[in-house]
Amino acid sequence: MIRGFGRRIARCTLRASIVLAWLGTAEGAPPQGTPLLITLPPEVLASAVGANGFVVAGNLYSGGAFHWMPTSGVTRIGGISVGDVSRDGKTIVGQEADTRGLENAAVWTGGRSWRLLGALGPNARPCDHLLSSAHGTSEDGRVVVGLAWDGCSYARAFRWEESTGMVDLGSLADGDRSTRADGVSGDGRVVVGWEEAASGFRQGAKWVDGHEELIEGPAGVVGEARAANRDGSLIVGMSCQPVGGLVRPAAWTWRQGVGVTCFPVERPAWVPPFPYSVLMSATSDDGRVIGGALTFGLDAESVVWFDGEPVFLRDYLREHGIPDAFEGWINTGFITGISPDGRTLAGYGAGPSTFQGFIVVLPELGARE
Repeated sequence: MIRGFGRRIARCTLRASIVLAWLGTAEGAPPQGTPLLITLPPEVLASAVGANGFVVAGNLYSGGAFHWMPTSGVTRIGGISVGDVSRDGKTIVGQEADTRGLENAAVWTGGRSWRLLGALGPNARPCDHLLSSAHGTSEDGRVVVGLAWDGCSYARAFRWEESTGMVDLGSLADGDRSTRADGVSGDGRVVVGWEEAASGFRQGAKWVDGHEELIEGPAGVVGEARAANRDGSLIVGMSCQPVGGLVRPAAWTWRQGVGVTCFPVERPAWVPPFPYSVLMSATSDDGRVIGGALTFGLDAESVVWFDGEPVFLRDYLREHGIPDAFEGWINTGFITGISPDGRTLAGYGAGPSTFQGFIVVLPELGARE
């Protein structure tokens, strides 16, 4: 593991005018005051935030799912893994095994019993032990999205709700091209994810009311979309500028009426010349707080964008009243979840002895300057 990328993330190389156009107003400063950092026990990895930070769901490194609440701490809830939690915190989606040992997309609403969502059809074949998996859910937990298999040739993005069952969202390409849904807007209308290109590149895609569209950036189709806000007017993702088969390290946002804006992060000189990616994986509803990482596999540092300006999470905490934040950690990994109001972040990294999760409660973000 790389032991850190230094104290300061390089400023985004986009011209200020482009960033301001994305914001629609002048930029604001990072939230002032002292945030709260909660480190979860070792091997407890946070994945998603619900109930405006009062519920955090995630995965145990040894296997299985959990939820965390400030009143009860970490509670094991069975299952195999967690993909997301509803905004009200009452529904968790992920994976659970059926009686044949096959992994199914599943929903948890209490106790230790998960509801299995099954497959795309009664005759769908698994790929090895994988049948389906859930990666996102709407604000009320009634819509679930993810990935489903029918053999190992290709996979398909799906959207599930009670009235329709699991629906194959299809593919724009001819032949056996895989798609996957990574997230869904809070209202359940806009599904986001990717479609595999002939080259194998995961092209960012969105499905609005079931109709697919690839997301175009300044240099062509962007990489996979990871999350959306409540009404799908804001989508975030990774790999903004694919050029000549290579990918420049830039994350991206798509805004309705604006389109795609790239957010590259320059590699600091003290970081080895590995092919890093910049990932945006979670956003507040208004887009003023976006979380992700500068990453080369698991060698990653959590990055948070305040009004479009990136900063290492470790640096922000140390400069705002927590001087020993992540002391002894190998890296701070990834921000994986953000509450709709932007006040609570969750994620995981490589702690002093093993992988470990964290929760950060931010002060209120000030008005844009």
